[in-house]
Amino acid sequence: MSKIPILKALDKDTWVKPYLKRYKWPLMLAIFLGFCTFFSAGALMFNSGYLISKSASLPENILLVYVPIVLTRAFGVSRPVFRYIERLTSHNWVLKMTSKLRRKLYHTLEKDAMVFKQKYRMGDILGLLAEDIQYIQNLYLRTVFPLIIAIILYVFIVVAIGFFSIFFALYIALLLFILVLVLPIWSVVINGARQEKEKSLKSALYTDLTDNVLGVADWIFSQRGIEYVDTHLQVEHELSIVQDQKRLFNRRVHVLFQLIYSFVVIGLIVWTSQQFVGNHGRAANWIAAFVLSAFPIVDAFVVLPEAMQESNVYKDSIERLNALDDGEESQPISMKPTDMTICSENLSFRYDQQLVLDQLDLTIAPGEKLAILGKSGSGKSTLASLIRGDLKPQNGLLTLGGVPTYQFGDEISHYISVIQQAPYLFHTTIFNNVRMANTDKTEEEVWEVLERVGLKKLVEQLPEGLHTMVDEAGLRFSGGERHRMALARILLQDTPIVLLDEPTVGLDPLTEQALIDTFFSQLKNKTVIWITHHLQGIEIMDRVIFIEDGRLEMSGTPSDLAQTNERFKQLKAIDEGRVI
Repeated sequence: MSKIPILKALDKDTWVKPYLKRYKWPLMLAIFLGFCTFFSAGALMFNSGYLISKSASLPENILLVYVPIVLTRAFGVSRPVFRYIERLTSHNWVLKMTSKLRRKLYHTLEKDAMVFKQKYRMGDILGLLAEDIQYIQNLYLRTVFPLIIAIILYVFIVVAIGFFSIFFALYIALLLFILVLVLPIWSVVINGARQEKEKSLKSALYTDLTDNVLGVADWIFSQRGIEYVDTHLQVEHELSIVQDQKRLFNRRVHVLFQLIYSFVVIGLIVWTSQQFVGNHGRAANWIAAFVLSAFPIVDAFVVLPEAMQESNVYKDSIERLNALDDGEESQPISMKPTDMTICSENLSFRYDQQLVLDQLDLTIAPGEKLAILGKSGSGKSTLASLIRGDLKPQNGLLTLGGVPTYQFGDEISHYISVIQQAPYLFHTTIFNNVRMANTDKTEEEVWEVLERVGLKKLVEQLPEGLHTMVDEAGLRFSGGERHRMALARILLQDTPIVLLDEPTVGLDPLTEQALIDTFFSQLKNKTVIWITHHLQGIEIMDRVIFIEDGRLEMSGTPSDLAQTNERFKQLKAIDEGRVI
């Protein structure tokens, strides 16, 4: 018989199991306190039932109910106390463990960033950080702790009843065995798959939504917004169906659970009425005591089916975390490129099963101005990451001067600089923000570069000039001004290759055109790779390429394409708001 999936996943686990040994005493204390909580609840009702029944039969002496009164008060106080301490202990244990897991995860992602980005997208990274650690936390709070406490309580109840009657103890053992193990395992088999599918659909929504929000401009540009919304709604509908099926099954299991537990209660009534029938007419006292004690204890068992069915989800999270250890950290090779030619040969790259680039051949000559067009998911952003050396090709080569770009490591910043869609300005002075990439530059050189990008007059009018503090994220500056500040950084950095990753997104047409003019007038002697969905200013480029489904579908000078390529004409017309 094969192992339960969660146990199989833990066999070679290096993330969760080590903390079980490291913090075993707090773990055992939390479980013990959990047992004491349910024991106190059952004992409270046992004494209360006996006390009420005994008091109703007019005891001959108050001393006959004094002990039950004291015990009722003691167990009434101990139950919430044990519950409170158990919650403090268990949550402290879990949060301490998950804090260590988060720290290990951050170090792993930082150490193996290149290997990790080859396998996963941004949405997957967010899923690991936001979901998988949370699932590991729930593994203990919602499955491990309740299951162990229920098993201990199960053994205690059967042994305690066994002191009175072996046969009735076997009857209770059978019914509780169904509640503690049979129903939870059945839930794992039937609803566990649905639970796993639900997590998979949520993860897909998480990943796709993250990637598509980041590339929303491409969806709008390619006029496929309705298609994306329909796809998203379809996945949400499928998710809704799975969740409805899961809820329906849980309701049926809950009804079956209550039915079986009713046999426990009925059995207690029948057994106690027979067991204590000759006890001087006091059978009712014991019937009330034993039957009432059964009701609070049910809370320990009723959560098990839903808790166990989630084990498949926890298994998936444990496997994803352990898979991170399989990556090997890329070691940069100290090599100098022979020239600034960028060349891809038979370049292919995929995320999981999704092929993003398919045998792409491309050469970018030194000093060339290249525009890369493509709809969302076409592969242009992945190509940019490969050019920067952030990713390693899975097939083929992408080289800078004959050296694979991923081998440069941090040294790539000496050759390639990037202006993103939303350049970030740090909470420090303008002077420090501009010379961040080259801290040896003087104030005179910073003023010179600010004049080149058209910011000198603006900075001179500020109260403290270059030493004016920039607000967090540079919110005091407009979008165009932040881009000009980023250009000033790059001019001081003086790299031979500049990658423009849709820098004009969200700008008005006049600001956009002015910014494009500034970019290309200041970068005229450098290689410029411009990733864009907007064709304004495209005429200034030496070459335009269009990537679709990972392949090069269109390539040529803007003037040639405008004359000979119908697709380019259509894109240009859409961009200019014309109908052809």
